[in-house]
Amino acid sequence: MSIPNARLILALAATTLLWLTPWSTFGGHRPNIVLILADDMGYSDLGCYGGEIETPNLDALADHGLRFTQFYNAGRCWPTRASLLTGPYNDQTGIQDRSHQLNRRCVTIAEVLGSAGYGTYMVGKWHLMNDWKDPTTDRWPLQRGFDRFYGTPVAGDFFNPFNPVRDRTPIKIEDKDYYVTDALTDNAVGYLRDHFARRENDPFFLYVAHFAPHWPLHARAEDIEAQRGRYDEVGMLSARPATKE
Repeated sequence: MSIPNARLILALAATTLLWLTPWSTFGGHRPNIVLILADDMGYSDLGCYGGEIETPNLDALADHGLRFTQFYNAGRCWPTRASLLTGPYNDQTGIQDRSHQLNRRCVTIAEVLGSAGYGTYMVGKWHLMNDWKDPTTDRWPLQRGFDRFYGTPVAGDFFNPFNPVRDRTPIKIEDKDYYVTDALTDNAVGYLRDHFARRENDPFFLYVAHFAPHWPLHARAEDIEAQRGRYDEVGMLSARPATKE
């Protein structure tokens, strides 16, 4: 997809830089921002860091961007997400374990950028509240600064995700060939196309929170077959059919 007049910052968990960087650094222009989160991925999983499985697109981004040699997170995904989206240490956000909620004493980057005229969009796993079955509560993405949302409250089956939601409305997956990584990517692209159709003069913030490669490591059958035998000794790959039963 070609995005016109886009200054893209690919931020792989480097949100703190965005909080601290004045707009003057970008020559007075408000940059478009794409923040991509890979769930539970080790740094050595990437080809550019020595991973066994080829990741050419991510390697290309690394070749033309910034690579970290030292980085820390909160050890688990939901407190890390809280700090990633707000800036403070996770205990200050209200997220200590699964029973806690993102509080109102912190602000999200979407709330800050939305107030500066950005279009704000999210796809993927939210995992910052425990009101999982009620998207009308004030804990979901649209109540924390995002204009659009397609995703789920928590992770799970890549072929049949738990409680999928568009904006504030639960939806039912009807596509028998549904695969969440593709669906999230397609919706992310769709939100950007819609943004340029309606708000081409405004910058955007897109947060893409993929399930992958979080457990249960589901993948399409053809992708698993391409790696067949590579991890026979440790048995890490779990095959699933390409379509739901």
